[in-house]
Amino acid sequence: MQLVCLDLEGVLVPEIWIEFAERTSIPELRRTTRDEPDYDKLMSYRLDLLRSHKLGLPDIQKVIAAMGPMAGAKEFLDALRRDYQVVILSDTFYEFAMPLMAQLGMPTLFCHKLEADLEGFLVNYHLRMPNQKKEAVQRFKELNFKVIAAGDSYNDTAMLGEAHAGILFHPPRNVIDEFPQFPVALSYAELRDEIDKASARI
Repeated sequence: MQLVCLDLEGVLVPEIWIEFAERTSIPELRRTTRDEPDYDKLMSYRLDLLRSHKLGLPDIQKVIAAMGPMAGAKEFLDALRRDYQVVILSDTFYEFAMPLMAQLGMPTLFCHKLEADLEGFLVNYHLRMPNQKKEAVQRFKELNFKVIAAGDSYNDTAMLGEAHAGILFHPPRNVIDEFPQFPVALSYAELRDEIDKASARI
Protein backbone atom coordinates (compact mmCIF):
# COMPACT_ATOMS: atom_id res chain seq x y z
CA MET A 1 0.00 0.00 0.00
CA GLN A 2 1.29 3.43 -0.95
CA LEU A 3 0.65 6.68 0.87
CA VAL A 4 1.28 10.23 -0.33
CA CYS A 5 2.11 12.84 2.33
CA LEU A 6 1.78 16.47 1.26
CA ASP A 7 2.75 19.67 2.99
CA LEU A 8 -0.12 22.18 3.08
CA GLU A 9 1.17 25.75 2.89
CA GLY A 10 2.95 26.53 -0.35
CA VAL A 11 1.71 23.27 -1.87
CA LEU A 12 -2.09 23.41 -1.68
CA VAL A 13 -2.84 26.75 0.01
CA PRO A 14 -0.99 30.07 0.34
CA GLU A 15 1.41 30.67 3.22
CA ILE A 16 -1.25 31.44 5.80
CA TRP A 17 0.57 33.93 8.06
CA ILE A 18 1.98 35.92 5.14
CA GLU A 19 -1.34 35.99 3.28
CA PHE A 20 -3.16 36.84 6.50
CA ALA A 21 -0.76 39.74 7.10
CA GLU A 22 -1.52 41.09 3.62
CA ARG A 23 -5.29 40.76 3.98
CA THR A 24 -5.41 42.38 7.42
CA SER A 25 -2.79 45.07 6.63
CA ILE A 26 -0.75 43.98 9.66
CA PRO A 27 2.77 43.70 8.19
CA GLU A 28 4.23 42.60 11.54
CA LEU A 29 2.48 39.24 11.07
CA ARG A 30 4.82 38.51 8.16
CA ARG A 31 7.51 37.78 10.75
CA THR A 32 8.70 34.17 10.41
CA THR A 33 11.27 31.85 11.94
CA ARG A 34 13.84 33.49 9.66
CA ASP A 35 13.35 36.66 11.71
CA GLU A 36 12.76 34.97 15.08
CA PRO A 37 14.23 31.46 15.29
CA ASP A 38 12.67 30.81 18.70
CA TYR A 39 9.25 29.43 17.72
CA ASP A 40 7.75 29.99 21.16
CA LYS A 41 8.73 33.67 21.09
CA LEU A 42 7.41 33.99 17.55
CA MET A 43 4.01 32.49 18.39
CA SER A 44 3.70 34.60 21.54
CA TYR A 45 4.47 37.67 19.43
CA ARG A 46 1.82 36.68 16.87
CA LEU A 47 -0.87 35.98 19.48
CA ASP A 48 -0.17 39.31 21.21
CA LEU A 49 -0.48 41.10 17.86
CA LEU A 50 -3.80 39.45 17.09
CA ARG A 51 -5.20 40.45 20.47
CA SER A 52 -3.91 44.03 20.17
CA HIS A 53 -5.73 44.30 16.83
CA LYS A 54 -8.83 42.75 18.46
CA LEU A 55 -8.84 39.81 16.06
CA GLY A 56 -10.53 36.78 17.60
CA LEU A 57 -10.67 33.29 16.15
CA PRO A 58 -13.95 33.83 14.20
CA ASP A 59 -12.45 36.96 12.57
CA ILE A 60 -9.27 35.08 11.68
CA GLN A 61 -11.15 32.12 10.22
CA LYS A 62 -13.31 34.44 8.10
CA VAL A 63 -10.20 36.05 6.59
CA ILE A 64 -8.54 32.67 6.01
CA ALA A 65 -11.66 31.24 4.34
CA ALA A 66 -11.54 34.12 1.86
CA MET A 67 -7.99 33.17 0.83
CA GLY A 68 -9.02 29.96 -0.87
CA PRO A 69 -6.68 27.17 -2.02
CA MET A 70 -4.06 27.76 -4.68
CA ALA A 71 -5.28 27.67 -8.29
CA GLY A 72 -5.69 24.06 -9.41
CA ALA A 73 -5.05 22.62 -5.95
CA LYS A 74 -8.46 21.01 -5.44
CA GLU A 75 -8.48 19.41 -8.88
CA PHE A 76 -4.97 18.06 -8.32
CA LEU A 77 -5.89 16.70 -4.88
CA ASP A 78 -9.17 15.17 -6.05
CA ALA A 79 -7.39 13.29 -8.84
CA LEU A 80 -4.57 12.21 -6.53
CA ARG A 81 -7.01 10.85 -3.92
CA ARG A 82 -8.65 8.65 -6.55
CA ASP A 83 -5.39 6.74 -7.00
CA TYR A 84 -3.54 7.07 -3.68
CA GLN A 85 -4.14 7.32 0.05
CA VAL A 86 -3.29 10.95 0.89
CA VAL A 87 -2.46 12.62 4.23
CA ILE A 88 -1.69 16.32 4.66
CA LEU A 89 1.16 16.94 7.14
CA SER A 90 1.46 20.57 8.19
CA ASP A 91 2.92 22.82 10.86
CA THR A 92 -0.16 25.04 10.79
CA PHE A 93 -3.09 24.78 13.20
CA TYR A 94 -6.47 23.08 12.79
CA GLU A 95 -8.29 26.30 13.68
CA PHE A 96 -6.53 28.12 10.83
CA ALA A 97 -6.61 25.33 8.28
CA MET A 98 -10.17 24.03 8.57
CA PRO A 99 -11.82 26.79 6.47
CA LEU A 100 -9.36 25.89 3.69
CA MET A 101 -9.77 22.14 4.24
CA ALA A 102 -13.51 22.53 3.61
CA GLN A 103 -12.69 24.04 0.21
CA LEU A 104 -10.33 21.12 -0.56
CA GLY A 105 -12.92 18.42 0.17
CA MET A 106 -11.82 17.77 3.78
CA PRO A 107 -8.68 15.67 3.21
CA THR A 108 -7.04 14.08 6.25
CA LEU A 109 -4.88 16.68 8.01
CA PHE A 110 -2.33 16.21 10.80
CA CYS A 111 -1.19 19.52 12.33
CA HIS A 112 -1.24 21.44 15.63
CA LYS A 113 -3.88 23.09 17.82
CA LEU A 114 -4.63 26.60 19.05
CA GLU A 115 -6.37 27.55 22.30
CA ALA A 116 -8.87 30.40 22.50
CA ASP A 117 -10.40 32.05 25.57
CA LEU A 118 -14.14 32.60 26.12
CA GLU A 119 -13.99 35.85 24.13
CA GLY A 120 -12.51 34.06 21.12
CA PHE A 121 -9.01 35.50 21.47
CA LEU A 122 -6.12 33.09 20.91
CA VAL A 123 -4.15 32.60 24.11
CA ASN A 124 -1.90 29.59 23.47
CA TYR A 125 -0.78 26.97 20.97
CA HIS A 126 -0.12 23.26 21.40
CA LEU A 127 2.24 21.33 19.15
CA ARG A 128 1.02 17.80 18.48
CA MET A 129 4.65 16.70 18.83
CA PRO A 130 8.11 17.98 17.78
CA ASN A 131 9.17 17.13 14.22
CA GLN A 132 5.70 15.76 13.57
CA LYS A 133 6.06 15.52 9.78
CA LYS A 134 9.10 13.26 9.96
CA GLU A 135 7.67 11.31 12.89
CA ALA A 136 4.41 10.69 11.03
CA VAL A 137 6.27 9.32 8.00
CA GLN A 138 8.27 7.02 10.29
CA ARG A 139 5.06 5.66 11.81
CA PHE A 140 3.46 5.14 8.39
CA LYS A 141 6.52 3.14 7.33
CA GLU A 142 6.16 0.99 10.46
CA LEU A 143 2.61 0.27 9.27
CA ASN A 144 4.13 -1.06 6.02
CA PHE A 145 3.15 1.90 3.86
CA LYS A 146 5.43 2.94 1.02
CA VAL A 147 5.54 6.69 1.53
CA ILE A 148 5.91 9.40 -1.12
CA ALA A 149 6.23 12.91 0.34
CA ALA A 150 6.13 16.36 -1.25
CA GLY A 151 6.80 19.78 0.25
CA ASP A 152 8.01 23.21 -0.72
CA SER A 153 10.55 24.37 1.82
CA TYR A 154 13.37 23.65 4.22
CA ASN A 155 11.09 22.52 7.04
CA ASP A 156 9.79 19.72 4.78
CA THR A 157 13.17 18.20 3.97
CA ALA A 158 13.28 15.91 7.03
CA MET A 159 9.93 14.48 5.95
CA LEU A 160 11.13 14.09 2.35
CA GLY A 161 14.31 12.39 3.48
CA GLU A 162 12.41 9.98 5.74
CA ALA A 163 9.99 8.98 2.98
CA HIS A 164 10.74 6.28 0.42
CA ALA A 165 10.60 9.09 -2.18
CA GLY A 166 10.68 12.86 -1.65
CA ILE A 167 9.70 15.63 -4.08
CA LEU A 168 10.17 19.39 -3.83
CA PHE A 169 7.29 21.54 -5.12
CA HIS A 170 8.04 25.14 -6.09
CA PRO A 171 10.95 25.36 -3.62
CA PRO A 172 13.18 28.41 -3.15
CA ARG A 173 16.54 28.30 -4.89
CA ASN A 174 18.53 27.75 -1.69
CA VAL A 175 16.55 24.59 -0.92
CA ILE A 176 17.09 23.25 -4.45
CA ASP A 177 20.83 23.88 -4.10
CA GLU A 178 21.09 22.34 -0.64
CA PHE A 179 18.99 19.25 -1.41
CA PRO A 180 19.81 18.20 -4.98
CA GLN A 181 18.76 14.61 -4.23
CA PHE A 182 15.08 15.55 -4.48
CA PRO A 183 13.41 16.05 -7.88
CA VAL A 184 11.72 19.43 -8.36
CA ALA A 185 8.18 19.97 -9.68
CA LEU A 186 7.01 23.45 -10.69
CA SER A 187 3.36 22.68 -11.52
CA TYR A 188 0.68 20.27 -10.36
CA ALA A 189 1.06 18.32 -13.60
CA GLU A 190 4.79 17.92 -12.92
CA LEU A 191 4.12 16.99 -9.28
CA ARG A 192 1.65 14.29 -10.29
CA ASP A 193 4.15 12.97 -12.83
CA GLU A 194 6.88 12.79 -10.16
CA ILE A 195 4.50 11.04 -7.73
CA ASP A 196 3.58 8.46 -10.37
CA LYS A 197 7.24 7.89 -11.25
CA ALA A 198 8.09 7.45 -7.57
CA SER A 199 5.17 5.04 -7.17
CA ALA A 200 6.48 2.86 -9.98
CA ARG A 201 10.01 2.99 -8.53
CA ILE A 202 9.34 2.15 -4.88
